[in-house]
Amino acid sequence: MRGSFIRMFILLCSALSLQQCVSSQVRITMRVVTPGDTPESVQVFIAGNLAVLGSWRPDGLPLTQAEKGVWEAEFFARRGERIEFKVTLGTWDTEALYDVSVVPQNTVLVAATDTTVLMRPVSWRHLGFSRQGGITGTVRYHRNLRGAHLRYDRDLIVWLPPSYDVETDKRYPVLYMHDGQNIMDPGTSFLGLDWRVDEVADSLIRQGSMREVIIVGCSNTPDRRFEYSDTKLGRAYAAFVADRVKPMIDSLYRTLPDREHTAVMGSSMGGLISFLFLWWYPDEFSMAGCFSSAFEYGGDALFDEIESTAHLPQDMKIYLDCGTADLDAELLPGYERMKRLLLSKGMAEGVNLVGVIDQGATHNEGAWAARVWRPLTFFFGVKD
Repeated sequence: MRGSFIRMFILLCSALSLQQCVSSQVRITMRVVTPGDTPESVQVFIAGNLAVLGSWRPDGLPLTQAEKGVWEAEFFARRGERIEFKVTLGTWDTEALYDVSVVPQNTVLVAATDTTVLMRPVSWRHLGFSRQGGITGTVRYHRNLRGAHLRYDRDLIVWLPPSYDVETDKRYPVLYMHDGQNIMDPGTSFLGLDWRVDEVADSLIRQGSMREVIIVGCSNTPDRRFEYSDTKLGRAYAAFVADRVKPMIDSLYRTLPDREHTAVMGSSMGGLISFLFLWWYPDEFSMAGCFSSAFEYGGDALFDEIESTAHLPQDMKIYLDCGTADLDAELLPGYERMKRLLLSKGMAEGVNLVGVIDQGATHNEGAWAARVWRPLTFFFGVKD
């Protein structure tokens, strides 16, 4: 009798656990109505930030054709989970468009309850989008560089200022940027929109607001998250840039190689690693631009390390910013915490520290392009 009661109790607990597990999941139904220009014999996919959506692989979740022109798929997500996704035909060149003149941002959904999402693209990127613009100025490429203890090769794109090929005795400061694919070439940028750092720098230089600089973009890899944070791969990536890339650039181009004329800049995880470059390599870099930075990614470790430092070097410049919408809203507390901490350590607003909150701005290249003039003039501004 006692054994039967125990078995019944175990079965009841198991049923309750299953019910709790099920209640913590919500069903998401994706339905895509394809436009009239959709080629025959294609496969429609959802690419997104969840593992079931391929973790941003463009052919992440295949949809099934329910009827002509209508594709569907279902998956489960944790209640309250933030889902970001795009519709594709299997590659980023074939992502769905909802306005033929604009590459869309991610669609965002919070999994609150069982939901059906209806998407109605008007065309596909390879059919209906004419990429505007290109690179302003002269660039050179260095391909397939491999660093010690890094798993992937990466490319460099080097932007040369307007006078570089004319004033052959002149030397220039250097700005190193992470996510090099996204900074000046819309053809390689993840969303088809880039930072426009080439256009902004060129304009500021020609109007006399900014010194001429060389800009070096280092492309990211599938290890981006780990290379852009305080991990073994992050330390290896920083050493790669500081000990290999920078000496190579200084040897091939007419740079001002000292720390006073060397800056680093990036966004999101790239903003975090930019700050860490300044922290780890103060003899090589004196300026860091940190856009929408994931300062709290490693918990309190970075904040604790700064807090335990008696005095921060005052001969460095740090630019911090953050938007207030979507993912930037989640990163905003880390921005505010970092700014307070740096001010408490003796940094002065407008002197060696600039902090900007961009009301309503989201987490993408378009938002960073709109703000990139700020650190460019803060770091390299022409003094009256």
